[in-house]
Amino acid sequence: MSIAAQPDQALILNRSTAALFRPFQLKGLALQNRIVMAPMTRSHSPQGVPGADVAAYYRRRADGGVALIVTEGTFVDHPVAGFDPKVPHFYGDRALAGWRRVAEQVHAAGGLIFPQLWHVGMVVSPGQELQPGVKPIGPSNMTQADIDTVIDAFAKSAQSAKELGFDGVELHGAHGYLIDQFFWEGSNQRTDKYDGDLVSRTRFAAEIIGEVRRRVGPDYPLALRYSQWKLQDFEAKLARTPEELDRFLRPLVDAGVDAFHCSQRRFWEREFPESDLNLAGWTKKLTGKPSITVGSVTLNEDLMTSFGTACTAGVAGIDNLLDRLDRDEFDLVAIGRSLIVNPEWPGIIRKGALNQLLPFNRSVLSELI
Repeated sequence: MSIAAQPDQALILNRSTAALFRPFQLKGLALQNRIVMAPMTRSHSPQGVPGADVAAYYRRRADGGVALIVTEGTFVDHPVAGFDPKVPHFYGDRALAGWRRVAEQVHAAGGLIFPQLWHVGMVVSPGQELQPGVKPIGPSNMTQADIDTVIDAFAKSAQSAKELGFDGVELHGAHGYLIDQFFWEGSNQRTDKYDGDLVSRTRFAAEIIGEVRRRVGPDYPLALRYSQWKLQDFEAKLARTPEELDRFLRPLVDAGVDAFHCSQRRFWEREFPESDLNLAGWTKKLTGKPSITVGSVTLNEDLMTSFGTACTAGVAGIDNLLDRLDRDEFDLVAIGRSLIVNPEWPGIIRKGALNQLLPFNRSVLSELI
């Protein structure tokens, strides 16, 4: 399969970047601009506890001008929510105390912050050894009691986020992890109310969203990250047409989602042949809800390629993104890898100085905070 290249590569920007720096209201939150820090797993929290270095890492991006930070995925309180001992928890006194410090530091810098709540389901990464007797769970082996327990775990973590002063929460429903395993027909082989057609496969997520909404109240912002592609299948599709996407999204809106974080590997790729709209564009058009686009912004290689044999992603232009923002195709733009190596990304872009951006190189990640 051919890979679609960035449609523009100019690193000297001779146009206004004002579209990125317009304020935005998200469920009552006043965002100073349209720039979001994308969630990126770091594995820098031994025993699941985020320390002072984690708080400094997020504060540095808020100091750099990011309006909204979505944290790395954080495990909810379930025995097999995840298997990396250095991924942070969003439960337990020590971990929550660490997250309180993170929120305080981001707020002190003028930023807003959501935790991303995560359960990996059946995904066990290479090098992660399970303890004897520990088995991952997924749609194929979860009882109703298991489902109810996981729903409660997500809701408890969301309630903790509100109590700690976080500005909202995001549920990780993308990339082939547990919520997405229920969404996708390739991994959901149940024969009860949680499977069947496209709408039935949204029930698990809708029940999580509904219980989170019940715990945090009607005014607390709730975002859902979702994707078509999966880690194990880049060509996977939850919805193959706009009509199917509408059917998929509607129950999630009805359950209480305020914003959709629409994960693509390359933001500039059209989602359906009917128009140039990307996934975030279609999501906003169909639901009327705010949407966040993400995927290789100011980079010329997608995430998985840059972590593979290439190991590097060069700097790419931004004209296509600005064109889409000018048309209000989507509302917010999440920056991932480029924001790791360029904490001052917003200021650099505001000046139009793309040639000052550093390329992403995975070899330097361990040196960065």
